[in-house]
Amino acid sequence: MANTVTFQTEKKLVSAFHTALDSATEQEIPKVMSQYCAPELKWRGFHPFNEINGAEQVARQFWQPLKSSLTRQQNRVDILFAGQNSLRDEADVWVVSMGHLMGLFDRPWLGIRPTGKLAFLRYCAFYKVAGDRIVETAMYFDIPHLMVQAGQNPFPPQTAAHLVQPGPRPHDGLLLNAQPAEEGEKTLAIINAMISDLGQWDNGLSLEDELTQTWHQDMIWWGPEGIGATYTIERYAKQHSGPFRAAFSDRSKTNHVCRMAEGHYGGFFGWPNFTATPSGGFMGMPATGKPGEFRVIDIYRRAGDKLAENWVFIDLLHFWNGQGVDILARTTEIETP
Repeated sequence: MANTVTFQTEKKLVSAFHTALDSATEQEIPKVMSQYCAPELKWRGFHPFNEINGAEQVARQFWQPLKSSLTRQQNRVDILFAGQNSLRDEADVWVVSMGHLMGLFDRPWLGIRPTGKLAFLRYCAFYKVAGDRIVETAMYFDIPHLMVQAGQNPFPPQTAAHLVQPGPRPHDGLLLNAQPAEEGEKTLAIINAMISDLGQWDNGLSLEDELTQTWHQDMIWWGPEGIGATYTIERYAKQHSGPFRAAFSDRSKTNHVCRMAEGHYGGFFGWPNFTATPSGGFMGMPATGKPGEFRVIDIYRRAGDKLAENWVFIDLLHFWNGQGVDILARTTEIETP
């Protein structure tokens, strides 16, 4: 019988938390947070939320305003897995949930004008579970992606495609059952190999040859709004990886808070993952020569011995804020004609 490591209790806790949040009214959110999260919850979110300490503060600063704006909210989960954080020796178990918060965009949120129509907020969350509580959360969400749906595109034309992004091609991303331990180990090994390649940027190989070592030829890179989604190694190199490397210098080493895998799925997050200096112009903006922080979540699907799909969340609002450009304020202050 295959060796299995089970994180079923932790996955059930997070799934129950999702269900409770979905069904809760705006007023009931603090009670749901106190039921599933530690009072001293440490929460990391994208700009302008950043770090929030305490379950009640997270309820009041993030969930209640979002629930008020994006009404009749549903958490449509595409990927759910759990595992031991490979970067820590002690028991450090995390659950990952990725998908979209869907609702009717009925009231302004962060100054973004409502549409009264269906809207999707792309998100991915890492939940650290200890005992029967969530004690730490990294919840990353693509605010510019929502802005584009509302007709308030904050960025110049992007190099890849704007899409409401689907879940995994095999539709097997909800790992509700325990997975063979060796499958997760294979996934983590290929992610680690890819990170090792990625960190070098100058290893004597062409970019496409480097990518071929760890990626399928028909890889799909589901990138954030402002960069977009791209398909195949050739187009990924042309539409994101090549332009990105040309735009930056002095890339720091990768620094992750959590990196893990279960079954064919794995991922990581950092706070920030790395810093780099825009020296060649990025996203249609001129080079600043000022180091910038990249807060990133990457989620991967392995197929066989290579990576097939990658969902990416980058806090571009935080990056540009650090460069002296308040994208959110600049875009939302524009008066409706």
